[in-house]
Amino acid sequence: MTEPSRLELLRFARRVIVQQAAASLAQVDGWIAAEEEREAAQRRAEERRPKPEWLIERGIGVGSPPMQVHRGGCHMAQGVRVQAITEDQARRALYAHVGACEFCNPDTALRVIPE
Repeated sequence: MTEPSRLELLRFARRVIVQQAAASLAQVDGWIAAEEEREAAQRRAEERRPKPEWLIERGIGVGSPPMQVHRGGCHMAQGVRVQAITEDQARRALYAHVGACEFCNPDTALRVIPE
């Protein structure tokens, strides 16, 4: 049996690298497909989740007072400082001089005119 030439060894090394790269790409493609499916499932779940009719936005910091009342679905009411409230709570907040969002106008929708 003869020793393989340097050229044959290099070609063998290249084939091994191509096989390893193909396996790695297949693995990453699988991860991408799984993540795309997870995000799609999350979007579908978010779309099916009932939207609250009224929201209240709190200020920054623990225990900070409410800043604004929003209608559910208001694009200005996003983030961790927003929570769902009932219609009665929204009315009471507006009567207690919590601000009404200028974009969704919850005070108009609730027919509340603060004093």
